[in-house]
Amino acid sequence: MHSNGNLRHRRKAAMTDEPLTRQIRAARSRFAAMAATYGLGVFNDSFFRQAAMLMLASGGAKHRQGWIIAVFTLPYLFFAAPAGWLADRFPKRHVVIAAKGLELAAIICGAVGVIAGNWVLITAMVFMMGLQSCLFSPALNGSIPELYPPQYVARANAVLKVVVTAMILSGIAAAGFALARTGTGWFGAPAGHWIVALGAVAIAAAGVAVSFGVPRRRAASPTASFPRGGPAETLRQLAAIRRDLLLAAVVAATVAAWFAGSLLMPLINALATDQFGGPTDVDLASYLVSAEVAGVAIGGLAGARLATGRRWWRLIPAGMGAMAVLLILMAAAPLLPAPARRPAAFAVLALVGVAGGMFLVPCEAFIQVRPAADRRGTVIASVNFAVFAGILLSGPAANALIATVAPTTGMAILGAVMAAAAIGLGRALAREDKR
Repeated sequence: MHSNGNLRHRRKAAMTDEPLTRQIRAARSRFAAMAATYGLGVFNDSFFRQAAMLMLASGGAKHRQGWIIAVFTLPYLFFAAPAGWLADRFPKRHVVIAAKGLELAAIICGAVGVIAGNWVLITAMVFMMGLQSCLFSPALNGSIPELYPPQYVARANAVLKVVVTAMILSGIAAAGFALARTGTGWFGAPAGHWIVALGAVAIAAAGVAVSFGVPRRRAASPTASFPRGGPAETLRQLAAIRRDLLLAAVVAATVAAWFAGSLLMPLINALATDQFGGPTDVDLASYLVSAEVAGVAIGGLAGARLATGRRWWRLIPAGMGAMAVLLILMAAAPLLPAPARRPAAFAVLALVGVAGGMFLVPCEAFIQVRPAADRRGTVIASVNFAVFAGILLSGPAANALIATVAPTTGMAILGAVMAAAAIGLGRALAREDKR
């Protein structure tokens, strides 16, 4: 009798889940196009920006790496409100395709700059890539809840994180490989610079082609008014988010994670080309960053499975605290025997990525599904504004740390900041849970 009851329960659950299963299966091809579109853009972003920062680091101007980060973030601060409006006012597919076209134009500009050694063109390209990413993100990320049921969004984000991580790793590693090539190409430019330029243009063109596979959906809010207030309107949207205390805490955690990740990249480059290596060790820098980013993908998959139930947010202070401890441990790396320093750095940075991914992926999924459908693009763009304001601050902070302390000490200082953030967010979330 008991076994028959269990059988009926399983059959009923299967019947209940069957429509969701069909929806998930039907969305796979469209999601694959979205993932490919996103991944190719991320590859070019990481490939070109890492190449630019390595050119600075190996050329004795590593303290200027932070300005590359700063230039990329500016569009997120000035154009967040229009980006959110576009994602809500028009079909998201149209916005994605237009943004990919802008990416191709930006890459062509940067390719000419790399070949000619013109930092004005390279900087202009970085700004344009930031602008296209600002326009692209609310449209594509806002499309995921339109494609999948809410309970599957975290899983889809985890899968997307793996794809994107693979492309980031490929882009970062490819930058080191390309610039390590010796010889001279056409017009006297280094062979590595030609590889960077031509490779980036080819990937951008492929991204435009794939973007036409993004699913067609009607505009979520076709009568939305243009946000004439610009950044002031975005600040008002962020102030409105504060009324939802759990969403506000999730946004704060997301900003902290991106700030830490952005600050770490110049520190890792300096670690490889100065503290643990020399100016020619640009490939070591790419490998170290790749170890961290791979950890984020692994942590994201774990986080998508662990973030269940009403108290899923407990992953946030736990993950941030783990990141803090690991970064503080990096201060001890120079005390190890020389042969052990690089393996220790790889292991610690990979674990830092795992800890960050465990709470970052569920946080991003929560931000996608929490807002109303007709405001989703606006909210995602406003969160991007906050995230990139943190990234903007990370640029000067990285410059200051690199100029004053060893990279491993800078990582330990960052760890102390993350520890304070973990304690503060943990207390705030605990208070919210008691209400």
